[in-house]
Order: sequence, then C-alpha cells, then structure tokens
Amino acid sequence: MEGLSFAYPNWYILICLLLGVGFAGLLYYRDKSFKEQPAAVVWTMAMLRFATVSLLALLLMEPMLRSLVTTSKKPVIVMGRDASASVAAGMTPEQLAGFAADWKALQSSLEENYEVADYAFGSSVREDADTGFVDQATNISDFLNFVDDVHGSERLGAIILASDGTFNQGSNPLYVKGGAAAPVYAIGLGDTTIKKDLVLANVFHNKIAYLGDRVSFQADISARNAVGSRTTLRVYQVDNEGRAELQQQFPVLIDENDYFTTQELVLEPSKPGVQRYRFSLETLAGESVSANNSRDVFLDVLDARQQILLLAHAPHPDLSALRRSLEVNKNYQVTLAYAKNFKDKLSDFDFVVLHQLPSRNNRADAILRELADKNIPRLFVAGLQSDIAALNNAQSIVALQADFRSYNEVQATVNDNFSLFTIDEDLKQDLPNFAPLIAPFGEFQASADAQVLLYQRIGKVSTAYPLMVFGTEGDSRVGVLCAEGIWKWRLFDYLQHENQDIFRQFIQQSTQYLSVKEDKRKFRVDIPKVIFDENELLRFNAELYNDNYELVNDPDVSLLIKDVSGKDYPYTFDKTANAYRLETNAFASGNYTFEARTLYNGNVFTYEGSFSVQPIQLEVYETRADHRLLNLLSSQSGGAMLSPEQTKEIPALLEGRSTLKPVMYQTVKTRAVIHLRLLFFLLLLLLTGEWFMRRYLGSY
Repeated sequence: MEGLSFAYPNWYILICLLLGVGFAGLLYYRDKSFKEQPAAVVWTMAMLRFATVSLLALLLMEPMLRSLVTTSKKPVIVMGRDASASVAAGMTPEQLAGFAADWKALQSSLEENYEVADYAFGSSVREDADTGFVDQATNISDFLNFVDDVHGSERLGAIILASDGTFNQGSNPLYVKGGAAAPVYAIGLGDTTIKKDLVLANVFHNKIAYLGDRVSFQADISARNAVGSRTTLRVYQVDNEGRAELQQQFPVLIDENDYFTTQELVLEPSKPGVQRYRFSLETLAGESVSANNSRDVFLDVLDARQQILLLAHAPHPDLSALRRSLEVNKNYQVTLAYAKNFKDKLSDFDFVVLHQLPSRNNRADAILRELADKNIPRLFVAGLQSDIAALNNAQSIVALQADFRSYNEVQATVNDNFSLFTIDEDLKQDLPNFAPLIAPFGEFQASADAQVLLYQRIGKVSTAYPLMVFGTEGDSRVGVLCAEGIWKWRLFDYLQHENQDIFRQFIQQSTQYLSVKEDKRKFRVDIPKVIFDENELLRFNAELYNDNYELVNDPDVSLLIKDVSGKDYPYTFDKTANAYRLETNAFASGNYTFEARTLYNGNVFTYEGSFSVQPIQLEVYETRADHRLLNLLSSQSGGAMLSPEQTKEIPALLEGRSTLKPVMYQTVKTRAVIHLRLLFFLLLLLLTGEWFMRRYLGSY
C-alpha cells in the first residue's frame, strides 16, 4: 500500500498545474515558428513543457511517498540441553548416543517452521557445541533467566528443556520468572531409581583460620537403601605431592534406609598456607556410585602471629610483666633473650623490645645497626643500667642528659593531645595513680616530630619530661620508655581491679602501633583470594611505583605460574591507565606458585605468591534424577513432561498450539519523492523530448 503526501495543502497542486499551463501557453500560443506545423505536434510540445514545469513545481511542495511494508517472522523455539556430568552418570552410553541423535533430529525438524535457538547449560549457558556432559555444576535457573533476557518477547513460542532435574547452583527453577515466559516441554533424562548409595553430602567449615586455632568441621553423611551397613569416616591431610596423612576417623552405623547424620570434628592446622583435607567414607558393598564418598576441602591458614623479641641486658622483673601481657594475644609469639649470648636472626622478628640496651657493659652496636638497616620496629626501655650516650646515638626521638648513678621515682600523666592511637578513659584516669617507676636523674627532651604519650610526674610536680614517646627512624617506628620498673604497674593494676586489663591494654596498644610496618615496596601484585574453584578465572592486579611513589606502568610485567610438577604457565599483564591487570584461564585443581617480574630504571622487581584451586565435585553427590521438578515446571508453564523416547512427538505438540503462529509486522516507510531515480529520468525524458522536437522542427 502506497500513498503520496505533501508538506503543503493539497490545493497548492492546482497552482502548480496552472503554472505549467501558463508556461506552456506563453511559449507556444504567441510563437509563430510552428504555424506551418500540424496542430498535434504543437500541442505535443506544449504538453511536454506543461508536464515539466508542473512536475518541478510539485517537487517544491516536498512530496513524500508513504508505503506499508508487511513482514512475517517465525516463532522462536529455544532448545536447552543439560550438559552436566550428573546426566551422563544416570544414563548408559547407548542411551546418551540415542538421545543426542534424537536431539539433532528434533532441531532439524523444528527449523522448517520455527526459528530455533539451541543452547547447552550447566555451570554456564552457551550455544550448544556438542561438548558432551562435562559441566561440574547445574544451574537451571540461570538458563531460564538467560532465555527471558535474550528471547523474552512475543515471538518466544516454547522452551524445550532436556535435563535430569537436579540443580546445585542458583535458585529453584520453579520460582524463576523466565520459566513462565513460554510453555516448557521438559524431557526427563537420567535415572530416578533409588539405588544403594552412601554420600558425603557436605563439609562445612570456615574458609580462613589462623595458625594455632582449633578449626571446627561439620560433615553431613547420608545414605539410601543401606540399612544395617557400617562405614568409617576418615579425615586426611593431603600435601602438595598428593600424599595423604590420616588425622582422625569415626565409625558410622547406618540404621535407616533414608539415613542422615552430622559428624563434628576439630582439627588444629600445624603450619600456615593453604591446607588440603580429604574427608572420605569407606565404600559399601554393592554401592552404585562411590565417587560421592569423599570430598576435598581447602583451608587458608594465616600466620598472623608477630614474632616479638624481648632482648635484655640482664634478667629483670619487667621482662616477665611484658611477656605475660603480650602472650595473652594469640597473634604474638614472644621470645626472650639476652644480648650477651643472642645468636638468632633479627630478621626473623617483627618487633624488638630493648630492655636497658645499649647498656654500660654492652653497647650492642651490631644489633642496633642491624635493626636500623632492616627497619625493624623497636622499643627502648631505659634504666639505671642504660648507656645514655649510646642510647642517644641509637635513636633521635628523645634526648637524655642523665646521671645513671642517681634516679627519680616518677609517675605518669597522659598527654591529652596524643593522637597516634586512641587512649581508653580508664587508662587516662588510673595510670597516674599507678606505682612510680625508676627513671635516671636528668633532663629529657622529645624531638619536634615525636609524639609524647606519657609525661613524668615527680612527686606532685608534673613536668614536661617525656616518660614514653613515639617517633620514626627511617622507615620504622621507634618508641622509648624512659624508666624501668613497669612490672609494678602490672601488680598495682591487679591490686586495684583484681585483673591486669589496663596494664595489658597499655602494653598491647603500644606494641600494636610500633610493630605495624608500612608497605614500601615499589612493586606489588594483588590477588583477591588464595583459594579458587577449578572453573573460576584468575584475576591479578599489579602496581609499580617510581622513586616518588607515583604509579607508573611503562615497562611490561610478566607472570609465571607453576604447578607442583614444575610445569610453567607464562603470562603478560595488560596495562591499564596507570597500573596492570591480568585475567587468566581456569586452572585444574592443585597448588600453584607464581612470580611476577618487571625491569624498571635498570632494577629488577619481583613479587612471589601462591594460590590453590579446589575441585568442584557437586555433580557426583546427587546422581538420582528429579523428574518431579521437571513435571512441576512444565505443568505450571502450560507445557508437557516427556521421556527421551517421546522427543519425536514434540513437533506435533507444538503444531497443535494455536499460539505458535508466525508474527506479522507492518512498518510504514516514508521517503522523499525527489530521491526517486525514476523521477530524474522522467524529467530528463520530458526536457529532451521537447528539445529534440523543437530542434528537429527548426526552432533552435
């Protein structure tokens, strides 16, 4: 259907025609050049001129050609095949081959009358590439949501869903909006027979634990048709080479055909890192499937303990008070040593307390130099055995001019302007009343960039002398306690409150502040977690800093991942705006190490780390088909439940639905008449024809 419309009122057409008549009349009515020619010839030329002028005038009215286009589109039939491993576990190879042939035949049959979209789903939805039944998870709701998002229009005619009905990821398909978008024709795959089967259904545990913690595990055990059987639950720790060491075992008596129990146990990891535990049930005689009798679980054990060294000139009650207060925190591991026979590595410690060191008998120059070189945080406790001059040389946050032969008994007053960490109100109120400490007699002066936590009060006189002060030396934090005898505070706290909470809080807050190290590395790699699933992509982020600690990404960054067998997986980071990013493929289950490397300004920067990949074993724990769910899904959507043998009947069922008809679409198209090529040739023909006749008759 076509029509012509103008941008101006239709009566303008009369003006265009009159304009054509006027031009033709003026040209041929008075012209005597053709008086000897037949009247028909003159009238022909006049009509050509009339048509040309009228047509040009009509084009000035912007005529538009409107047409109605009708198209027909076939209904869409979505075919979804469950590609999870549980389907293959419930069918014989012959049944699987027969179903695959019927599925392809069904697709070919439907393509004659419908637009067919074929997908496979399991852990993800993808176009069916006939990859078999390999997915280790089933997410039916994800497939239905995908259909609703991609095909949820008026053309979606039906969904053909071939599955065993079991799902272990996503929500219940019965409550997914995509399931009601069109009638679902469910093909029930798998085996619904209840067989003798023992299942380690689940193992619940925290994903992260700290070294030294006791970690609770909860193992859910179920069994079908196995009443009267006995089995044993064994727990192994598996190392990187796959060797399993038995940790615990528990007998299990199955006293019901539909049996379920929960076994709780506690394990204590002995080393940091990702620990792999295998929970295994002894296989029953005549059991249909034994692969679901075991589970591997991974536990990320963090060694958050800080190694603290109490290094002293000589035995002193302060050392016991400090040690007892620190060891209350399970994240602190405290070592006590004396300078004269200290042989350990200082680099093994995160924080060092130097009690009356340097002393008059032991300046500990090598120890102090190594602490400074390695930027190890430290706390100096000054006393009557301290070498004041050497102490001033060892730190710069407080200057002491004191006589070790004399001393003052000093109490503490809290600096209200202290801002490095929060001071509890109980500490502010009670600490000034604690027993006095012994401070060398002399003058004390804190540096300008240091912060004083406690001032000395001598008798009833509050002084500006610092008692405890904090600052920085290079890249490490340093504190100085300008007195000994802190053990008295611990006893006094118990005398007043029958606990040492205030004293313990004071020591632990001070230690926590001093022992924190800032990350000054110029090259860093971040991985969001250390335990991944075997179908999960790995993502790495890297940052490189110049000498001003500004982000740069000029050089390339390589990443080398190694598995326990030594196989290498090399990658190169992609550059972002000012950093690096890398996304790798999924890895097989196991433990891996990685090293990132880059060269910048002639320096080689490296970063090492590790991660583990845990297997996905969801499909082996429920191999019995759930056709009840498929039946409910098809009935609530207006479809039908079919067996694999009835696959060939689906085209007939679809033809019987009155709603599965081609959809007619009508579209109105408009285009300017001036753009028609035919119009150009018509004008050319009119003008050429008139010119030829006039030329032939001798007018030009």
